[in-house]
Amino acid sequence: MKFRPLVAGIGIVALLALSACGGGSGSSSSGERAAKAPANAEPAPVRPSASPAKTNGEEDTTTAQISTFALDVDTASYGYARQTLRGGRWPAPGEIRPEEWINAFRQDYAPPSDDGFAVHVDGAKLQERDQAILRVGLQTRGSDAAARRPANLTFVVDVSGSMAETGRLDLVKSALLKLLDQLAPGDQVSIVSFSDDAEVLASMTPLTARQELRDAVNELTVSGGTNLSAGLVTGYQEASKAFRPAATNRVILLSDGLANQGSTEWRTILDQVKEYAGKQVTLLTVGVGRDYGDELMEQLADNGDGMAVYVSSQEEADKIFTTQLPANIELRARDAKAQVVFNPSVVESYQLIGYENRALNTEDFRDDTQDGGEIGPGHSVTALYSLRLKPGADGQLAQATVRWQDPDTRSASEASKSLRADELAASLDKAPVRFQVDVVVAAFAVYLRDRKAFGMDLPELKEQAARLAPATEDPMVTELVQLIDQARSVG
Repeated sequence: MKFRPLVAGIGIVALLALSACGGGSGSSSSGERAAKAPANAEPAPVRPSASPAKTNGEEDTTTAQISTFALDVDTASYGYARQTLRGGRWPAPGEIRPEEWINAFRQDYAPPSDDGFAVHVDGAKLQERDQAILRVGLQTRGSDAAARRPANLTFVVDVSGSMAETGRLDLVKSALLKLLDQLAPGDQVSIVSFSDDAEVLASMTPLTARQELRDAVNELTVSGGTNLSAGLVTGYQEASKAFRPAATNRVILLSDGLANQGSTEWRTILDQVKEYAGKQVTLLTVGVGRDYGDELMEQLADNGDGMAVYVSSQEEADKIFTTQLPANIELRARDAKAQVVFNPSVVESYQLIGYENRALNTEDFRDDTQDGGEIGPGHSVTALYSLRLKPGADGQLAQATVRWQDPDTRSASEASKSLRADELAASLDKAPVRFQVDVVVAAFAVYLRDRKAFGMDLPELKEQAARLAPATEDPMVTELVQLIDQARSVG
C-alpha cells in the first residue's frame, strides 16, 4: 500500500460553458447492450451558450499538454448526495466529486478480450465555435464468480451508538447474512466489531462453517462510541494473520464514518495499518446512515488501495453484497493510472472534470512506486474533458493511455488509443446517448457543488435528463430526473 497526499480541489466553476446539453452502482458490466433511442424519439438537440474566459482549472496546452490521474471506481459521492437530496437537504460542496457521479452510471464500452483494459476515446463538438467535450472510457473484462480464486474477507463492522439509527446496523446485518449465502466453500470470512474498542467475533472461518459466521453476525449489537481506528487496525491484523497468497485478501469496513474516539483522521489511521496493509490487502469502505463521514471513508479507500461505496436502502445493500461483491472480489489491475496527451496544434486548452484528489504529476505515470487505483472485473472508468480547440485545426487531437500492474506479478502493462479532430461528433445530440447522459450527470454534479453547470440551470438539466430517460431505458436516468426536481425544491 502507498500513501498519497490529498490534492487540493481545483474547483470547476465554469469550464467551457455548455448550455442545455443533450444527453450518462452501478458499475458497468461487460456484454451489456448499448442503449438505443426509440425510433420515433430522438434526443433533443444541444444548445450551447457563449463561453466564458478561462478559469483557474483550465490548462493551456502551450505549458501543460499532459493530464495524469489515478483511476477511481468510487461511487460514494453519488450515493450519499442522492440520499441527502431525498432527505430534503442540499449536499455539501466538498461531498460532490463529479467523477464518482459519472462512474455510478452504466456505460456501454466494449470489454477487452484479455485481463487488461479496453481504451475508448470519443467526443463531440459544441455548437459554440471551437469547443468540444472529450470522453475517455476504460473497461475491464467481467469474470465468472464460479471460476474466481478463493477469497479471505475481513468484515469490520461499526456497532457504535450512531449505528442505532433505523436502517444502519440492521441493514448491514441483513446484507452480511445474504452475502454468506453467496460466497463459495473455498472462501473464508473474519468478523470484527468496534465501538469503544474492537472485538474479534469470528477469526478467519471457512464458509463450510456458515452457521458459526451467521451466529457472529447476529451477535452484532449497538453500544458505545466510534473508535474506527481500533476497528480497522484489528481488522488488518486479522487479515494479515490469515493472509493467503493464492487468495484475494480484502478488508471491508462498514460504518457511518463518524469517528469520535481514538485516531479520527484518515492519514493517522492509515499510518497505523501501513505495516499490515502492505501485504496486498485491499480495502472496501461501505458507508451507511443519514449523517456520514464522507471525507474519512473516501480517503481511507482512495489511499488504502480500495474503493468507497454508499448504501441507503436494503435494495442497494443487497445489490452490493449479493451481486457486485461476489462477482468483483478479484482484482484486474493494481495501481492503474491514466494519462491523456493533447496535441497543442489542435487543442488550445483543456479541463478535466473531477479527479481533483486523484491528480498525479506527469512523471508519476510510469513510476510504479506511485499509487494508482485498484480496478476489479467488469468495471468501467470514465473521464470527461472540456476542450477549447484551435480554429480550423485538424489532425490527432489526443492520445489516452492506461497503465496498470498485474495483481499478482506486479508486472506493468499499457494500452492506448488516440482520437482525431475529424472523429468528433458534429454536435452533442449526434454523440452516443450514453455520452450525452455522462455530460448531463457531470453538469448536475458541478451545479450542486458550484451553482454553475456549463451554462445550464436546474430546469434545463431536468429537461435534458427527461428526454434522455426513454432513450436509455435506464431507471437510474429516470431517477436522475427526480433528483433534479428534489434539488429544485431544496435549492
